[in-house]
Amino acid sequence: MYGMMPYIVVMRTAAKRELKTERMELRVSPSARRLIEKATAISGLAAGDLAYEGARRVLEDHDRMVLRGDDREVFLNAIANPPRPVARLVAALRKHRRLGG
Repeated sequence: MYGMMPYIVVMRTAAKRELKTERMELRVSPSARRLIEKATAISGLAAGDLAYEGARRVLEDHDRMVLRGDDREVFLNAIANPPRPVARLVAALRKHRRLGG
């Protein structure tokens, strides 16, 4: 018991969770249900928490791929007006083709 009590108290106070007051229902195929049930069993997450984690990852991936502001303008300008390839790149491509690429 010694040494565990402070850790437990800290963990309980640090983990403030939002109350689950909303409800969602969905229909899935039998194979999707089996997949979800297997994932919940392996991960230890409830189906709703598993869905939340999946949705969060999708949004993180999307945000990582979306360009904004100056980055977007530079990218679109490079697509519209591509720079001429430098001599070293042209030589490397020719060598690659010559070697069977």
